[in-house]
Formats: sequence, structure tokens, C-alpha cells
Amino acid sequence: MAAEEYTVVMDPRLLGEEFPKISPNNKSIMGQCLTEKIWKDLKNHKTKTGEWTLRKAINTGFVNEDSLVGCHAGDLESYTDFAALFDPVIEKYHGGYGPDRKHVTDMDAGKLRGDFAEKSNIKSTRIRVARNLFGFPLNTAGTKESRLAIEDLMKRVFETLTGDLAGTYYSLASLTKEQRQQLVDDHFLFKPGDRFQVASGYHAFWPAGRGIFHNKDKTFLLWLNEGDHIRIISMQQGGDVKAVFERLCRGVKAIEDGIKKITGNAQAFLCTEHLGMITCCPSNLGTGLRGSVHIVLPHLFKTMGLKKLDELARSLGCQVRGTHGEHTEIVDTCDISNFHRIGRPEYELVQNMIDTVNKLNELEAKK
Repeated sequence: MAAEEYTVVMDPRLLGEEFPKISPNNKSIMGQCLTEKIWKDLKNHKTKTGEWTLRKAINTGFVNEDSLVGCHAGDLESYTDFAALFDPVIEKYHGGYGPDRKHVTDMDAGKLRGDFAEKSNIKSTRIRVARNLFGFPLNTAGTKESRLAIEDLMKRVFETLTGDLAGTYYSLASLTKEQRQQLVDDHFLFKPGDRFQVASGYHAFWPAGRGIFHNKDKTFLLWLNEGDHIRIISMQQGGDVKAVFERLCRGVKAIEDGIKKITGNAQAFLCTEHLGMITCCPSNLGTGLRGSVHIVLPHLFKTMGLKKLDELARSLGCQVRGTHGEHTEIVDTCDISNFHRIGRPEYELVQNMIDTVNKLNELEAKK
């Protein structure tokens, strides 16, 4: 698709001065939190870095009434300038995480206290974190130039990686036919078009500035400007979760050190004491971490079904998805991942995922 096909189209209700009517079909958290006072006070405000507005922030929740969160940030200031909206959204989504809380971070793989008790039915393990670079607007408010500048910086950072983290960068704008097919075969190639993201400008100027980096073994990857600036991924076949997390921790540190060295900045990523790592979507704030496994649980699917299995996983702090993402159907293999992102350190979230998988495997074995 051409870049212009991902141009943001504003919902007509947001174009005027009057408070936009929220449909009774709108189930988003934004729709529950937006008030006439918030609209009146903030409708004409623009942030300094990305010139982000309240209208732009909530457009995705009006265009997509089935959106869960319903709003996106455009820069670091979005979370302070529009705090009247974002604070209650964050508190509702993240289970009571209020504006007085402070995020904690700890990417020490040595603190994992347990492992998967049963690994034979685990097809693969994957842990990723989202990060946005200090000194840039988020991609929702970014320009073609900002995306290309991020790509230029990260190309230099990739050259600093050594050992098992070293690899090759592929720019989506200049892929050969053979390179594209290989990335498709490896299931590494990401595509634009997610309607929730399109409505906030994530995919503008596609494919400028987008790319994929991976190491020789294809166990350490980085998606560039897919959504947030970078998505750092550690993955491999099977259930060696400790190896996956340890590699991720080293990779994040190496990327951070490389950015600091090249830019001369004391800070590599956008972050605050309260919100942790800053991300476009409030759902990813904090650690930006998602640890997951693809696992086969035929007995539980047969006896419980997807909905009840997901409810059980959520009671344990995790969730169940299809194996191709949030809005896909499950066939024979499910994706189990941590649900929480903020207020708890990274190693705890990975441990939570491990404990949940072990619990579900116990139930699977009782068939």
C-alpha cells in the first residue's frame, strides 16, 4: 500500500467545538473517562514536541468503537498535558495504578526463581520490550524526517553490537525480493494496516524509516518504527525461558549503551519516574514488556473453551490470545502472556507468565 493510504482520517464528531457524542456502542476506556470538562479545557491545546492534540489522541477510540483503550499519546508531554484524560485511563486499564504511584524496573534475569515444569508442549518462547528514543516525538506524531533520523541513528547502534547480538539490518524501503521472502518465511516481516493504529498515525509515510534487525541465529530481533520507535525481541524454539530473558536483558542494555554513546545523551529512552517507559498506547507503559509462549493445551481447549481459559489466565495475571496476535482466532496452539506492564519489575512479569503456564499445564495433565 502507498503511504497516503495510511493518512489519518479524523472522525467527523471531533472536527467541531462541541463535545463529541460518544456512541452507546463505544466500549473503550477513553469513552468512559472523557468528560465535557476535559473536552472544554483541552480541546484546543497542542503539546510542544509533537503538536499533539486531544482530538488526535482520542480519534482511534471514536473511529474504532470496539477499541479497548481508545486513545494514544503523541509525545512525552501528552501524558502530562492531557493528564485529565490519560490518568483515569491508565488507572482503569492498569488495575488502580494511580498518579501518585512510582514505577519500578529490574531486568535481572538471575532473579527468576522458577522455570517451566513441563516444556514438551511449548513450541516457542518470546519476550519483547517496547522503547521510544529520547529527543523524538512518538511515531503517532512523528514526521517522515523523524522516522528516517531514528533509522539513521539505529543503524549506527546496530554496528556496535557484538557476539551473539551482532547481526544484519534490513530496511523495508529497500528490500530485495529474496530478502522480503526470507523475512516472510521467518515470520519476521511486519505489515501496516492495523485500523486501531492507522487512526492515530502510526503508519504514516510507510515504509520510510521502517526496518528489521536480527542476529545470525535469528534469536535476537529489533523492529524499527513498526509502532513505537523500537521493539526489542528475544525468542527461540522450545521453552528455555531463562535463556530468552537473559539475552533480552543483555540486548536492551547494549542498545541503550549504544544510543547513549552515539548521541552523547545521558538518557536513551523516553521514561518518567511515574510511568516508566513511555509508549504510544497507555496499555504498554511501564516495562513495555510482553513475555509469551506458544503452547498446545488440547484438553483445556476441549473442556473449557477459549473464553473460560482466558478468564482463568487473567485471574492469574496473564491472558490467552491466538498465535498471530490480539485479534486472531485460536486453532490448535495458544499464546499465553503476561497482562500487566506497569508497577512491577520485568523479572516479576516473566515469572508471573512462567507460574501461569505451569498452573495451566497442571490442569492439562489432569485430563
